[in-house]
Amino acid sequence: MRSITSLLENLKNKKISATELTQEYLTTAKNSQNNSFVTITAEKALEQAKMTDQRIAKNEQKKLDGIPCAIKDVFCTKDILTTCSSKMLSNFISPYESTVTYKLFNEGAVMIGKTNMDEFAMGSMTTNSYYGESINPHRDARFSHKKLTPGGSSGGSAVSVAENSSIFATGTDTGGSTRQPAAFCGIVGVKPSYGLCSRYGMIAYASSLDQAGIFANNVQDAALLLDIISGFDDKDSTSIPHKYKQFNSFSEKINNGVKGLKIGIPKEYIVEGMHKDIVKVLENTKKHLEEAGAKIVEVSLPHASLGISTYYVLTTAEAASNLARFDGIKYGFSVREEGDSLADIYIKTRGEGFGKEVKRRICLGNFVLSAGKYQEYYVQAMKVRRLIKNDFDAVFANVDAIVCPITPNLAFSIDEKPTDPITVYLNDVLSVGVNLAGLPAISVPVGKSQIEQLPIGIQVIGNYLHDHTMMQVASVIEKMNNNLY
Repeated sequence: MRSITSLLENLKNKKISATELTQEYLTTAKNSQNNSFVTITAEKALEQAKMTDQRIAKNEQKKLDGIPCAIKDVFCTKDILTTCSSKMLSNFISPYESTVTYKLFNEGAVMIGKTNMDEFAMGSMTTNSYYGESINPHRDARFSHKKLTPGGSSGGSAVSVAENSSIFATGTDTGGSTRQPAAFCGIVGVKPSYGLCSRYGMIAYASSLDQAGIFANNVQDAALLLDIISGFDDKDSTSIPHKYKQFNSFSEKINNGVKGLKIGIPKEYIVEGMHKDIVKVLENTKKHLEEAGAKIVEVSLPHASLGISTYYVLTTAEAASNLARFDGIKYGFSVREEGDSLADIYIKTRGEGFGKEVKRRICLGNFVLSAGKYQEYYVQAMKVRRLIKNDFDAVFANVDAIVCPITPNLAFSIDEKPTDPITVYLNDVLSVGVNLAGLPAISVPVGKSQIEQLPIGIQVIGNYLHDHTMMQVASVIEKMNNNLY
């Protein structure tokens, strides 16, 4: 797979022009059979590429000049359709630019298009989209005719990188939505520390957990991208101030290795029914890290089993509040008939505009926030969230990073997906704790399963605002020989 560094060098040396490169990626995107994009922005992409070629001609190349990228359709992009893959926003043209996309475009990135996703980021398979399901480019070697899920909710972004219709893509991670798709699609997926990257212009699902993320072909590219999109933003009240020295230093520290680091393996993250090759890869990874100079220790996160229930109480509560703004009055989809009262407009618009999963989560959120259930569910979930955070704090008092699986299973057939919502929610069992605690985590591809020949990812979790240490460990893992058999 191409890297950002190699492409920048080819562009600088004029082995290829940004316009030629953009046209190549636009063609791949348009010909894709995986439904990775909601909108292909050819006109904007070629305009951005033309400006890149002009800068390169003047020897004024920027950090991402000419690099084709894809933007998850949850990020507002000025004067371009931003839908969140929902009928509710199917006609919404954003009047402003998100901070993350502004920073990327300001460094010369070229936007190929806006990618498909689970509606309002609610899902883990990218099957809850108004625009149809996205399909994993990989196939099970035993059943090559079956379409596999790319994971979610950022499935379209992961697919675009995996199918080479973009070099990198943005995602968001509320409970694993960059890391799980990255693992299923065999690429790198980063969830930064909460507050490290601005949420301004990122349409909210659950504000206390949402964080902008990155998909890339390798850890070095991911570190460069995190250098660019991180940093304080006064438009976002949750943004971390400039005083933290870790900002913009990820690329510099990525090759520091793991010698002398203590790495924890949480025993609770080896769950019943986990695919045997995922367990095998974890054992191989532990061995290689020890050979690279790290000390491996078993650690415990005793409240890990409570993460899923806590996560869904809190996220649905926040979603019920955040999505109340979509009522058919100011913007977006609206159903209005002569004689309708305001309540009629609300009911008809929200009933027709939201998909089944979004409605389910709004209903659950309103239930846990209701007068009779607030103390019983929401308040208790907040207390358990603190216990989960305390568990991580206790572990990071003794280790530098945590290494564990990101999913208990490989990518599975879309046609054979679970129909029970609870079973679907359990797919996030190994990922939600990171979001509840606000920690950084990354999924790194480490090989393929023996029989299915499907990608396997390993997760590295860092302490809060120690994204650089997380990247160091991930870089070492990436370079390992993970031949399973």
